[in-house]
Amino acid sequence: HWTLSKIQAEIESVFGIKVGLTPLWKRVRALGFRQKVPRPHHAQADPAAQEIFKKILETAKAFLSSPKRLVFFFDEGRFGLKPTMGRYWARKGLRPIEQVEPKYQNFYIYSSVSPHTGESFILFLPWVNTEIMNHYLEHLSATYPDYQILLIWDQAGWHGSKDLQVPDNIQIEPLPPYSPELNPVERLWRWLRRHVCRNQLFESEETLMDALAIAVRDFSPSKLATLCHCSYL
Repeated sequence: HWTLSKIQAEIESVFGIKVGLTPLWKRVRALGFRQKVPRPHHAQADPAAQEIFKKILETAKAFLSSPKRLVFFFDEGRFGLKPTMGRYWARKGLRPIEQVEPKYQNFYIYSSVSPHTGESFILFLPWVNTEIMNHYLEHLSATYPDYQILLIWDQAGWHGSKDLQVPDNIQIEPLPPYSPELNPVERLWRWLRRHVCRNQLFESEETLMDALAIAVRDFSPSKLATLCHCSYL
């Protein structure tokens, strides 16, 4: 894992040349390198299972070849009043200060998104469990009564519960275990946390819900399709 300091030390060790960090930074950028935060990959993820899933997605493509069909990726995102801090621009030498008041109330956004069209079905709900999941599926089915829906989601416990009630017009396809990177809805959560929640003090769950609801409502289908695009489908 290279850093500027490591590169600087390596140049001095190998070539006997001392290079300042600023000119080294400019040279590294000129060569096309940028600092990147690695995407997390769970240690227990099974690469073979992920490849099998990508083949299963061929079924999804065939599913879409018939009229009145929708393919949704689904996920639940937890949001709450615990403050999240992040970087922003400030004058050199000044440390910005943001008010915080740690609270731990939270709620969940249940979201189905079609990477093809940007179509979405989103509900704000209090918990994650089988009862609430059944409530969501019932409303999803009722919203698209004339469509057959392929719903792709992870293997959370309540997603496989024996008490799960899947409507007749919904078909379930599970993601491989420990593979959140295969679910494009994760990118929606990252966008909301970065652009709505970061460096903000919300006095109540209601004010946070309002801010998130406005952000979600302002997403056009084309913008949501771009954000949640997945090259393998």
